[in-house]
Amino acid sequence: MSLDALFKPFEFKSLKLPNRVVMAPMTRSFSPGGVATDEVAAYYRRRAENQVGLIVTEGTGVARPASLNDANVPRFHGEKELAAWKKVVDEVHAAGGLIAPQLWHVGSAKGPAQLGKVDSPSGISKAGGEPFTEPMTDADIADTIAAFGQAAGDAKRLGFDAVELHGAHGYLIDQFFWAGTNIRTDKWGGPTIGERARFAAEILKAVRAAVGPDYPVIIRLSQWKQQDYTARNASTPRELEAWLQPLADAGADIFHCSQRRFWEPEFEGSDLNFAGWAKKLTGAPTITVGSVGLSGEFIAAFGGEGSQPASIDGLLERLERGEFDLVGVGRALLQDPEWVVKIREGRNDELKNFERAALGALY
Repeated sequence: MSLDALFKPFEFKSLKLPNRVVMAPMTRSFSPGGVATDEVAAYYRRRAENQVGLIVTEGTGVARPASLNDANVPRFHGEKELAAWKKVVDEVHAAGGLIAPQLWHVGSAKGPAQLGKVDSPSGISKAGGEPFTEPMTDADIADTIAAFGQAAGDAKRLGFDAVELHGAHGYLIDQFFWAGTNIRTDKWGGPTIGERARFAAEILKAVRAAVGPDYPVIIRLSQWKQQDYTARNASTPRELEAWLQPLADAGADIFHCSQRRFWEPEFEGSDLNFAGWAKKLTGAPTITVGSVGLSGEFIAAFGGEGSQPASIDGLLERLERGEFDLVGVGRALLQDPEWVVKIREGRNDELKNFERAALGALY
């Protein structure tokens, strides 16, 4: 297959990418006390030096006490924390790269260190779970919406090229989407996905107000949750449209559609994957992601399973057909900062296996 589709420039609003490769956000936990280090900045710079089109950072916590559940995950608020991110931006730009922070709130997802009062739509962490905290009040929700807006404004001020919201994988925004964790009966809940999308839509409105009309806003979404790999927010194309269209109307520019395996069809009767359906229904640009360039999916990697390099011909065919616009690459880039250059130059014999040890290092 020709690589032309992968290395064709992409432009949207103020975002001008040299190719279609996006470094997917991956939690690294190498920022003691929530402050990104010089090593973190160098880690991102290496990807910029090696032709990654757009870097999306690891998830970084907004200004709510419980936005993170790991003390070594970076924060996106506070003087020291933002100064550290400014250094990351400057390093990436100095290498000719582009970068967006992923703004994150873990909600009731449990981790090694819950840092403050837990925020949750309904006080539960999984479908059918027992309540372990109080549901968020209207004041809690308003403060959280404001925290995302403030973080997005700070991202633009610091020189980031776009911003991404983490609305996937069973974290706070996704907990509002998911019927299993949002059993509210007020305006923040409801029986339909369109109703449960209101929290995310209000965050997007706050973000858009903070960054203006021309600044690119990405939102990452998934059907599956870390709490339940089979969960689905939308079981039909009609439900998917009811989920996504309010987000587009509220200010989402690009949908980052997370699957465990990008090649799997989203609905019966069509080969389109999640990103393909999102683009078809909304007309918005989409990013596909999920085991790109590797033989095994990433959940297994946490259990110690390695992966070998895999062909991207099927991906290139879909990209050439215009099913989606951009390609998120995760573990392949985590293991090897030169992955894009090697693909472009046909150095496939130099592509590296993914090993679990890479999760514990900043290559």
